[in-house]
Amino acid sequence: MGVLLNIIWVLFGGFWLALEYAFLGVLGLIFIVTAPAGFAAFRIAGYVIWPFGRSVVQKPGAGTGSLIMNVVWFFIAGLWLAIGHLFTAAALAITIIGIPLAVANLKLIPITCFPFGKMIVNNRDAYRYVVLYQA
Repeated sequence: MGVLLNIIWVLFGGFWLALEYAFLGVLGLIFIVTAPAGFAAFRIAGYVIWPFGRSVVQKPGAGTGSLIMNVVWFFIAGLWLAIGHLFTAAALAITIIGIPLAVANLKLIPITCFPFGKMIVNNRDAYRYVVLYQA
């Protein structure tokens, strides 16, 4: 079921969202100071193009640097990307087939707003990361 949802996702918005993140990644790599934001944008682009079957978990050991970068990212790119996800979710929610895609789009907003200190893992590995590192 996840592969089918991913294919539908790519056709109905996932490709354009991933392209948007990739563009931001290229912009982020222009300056050395913004390179971490560029790499984060590429990481999110990989997740946005094929989101079903993967989860976002907290990265162990993420500290103050992640917090600072999250604040900067939120005001420069995260807020605007989240608004884009809201509009895309609203457009997808018009049809019955698009409702699961709209829900997935809304689930992308937390990593869109605050990507630092998080990592993307397969669903089967997500439980292990949560149990081992959150305990």
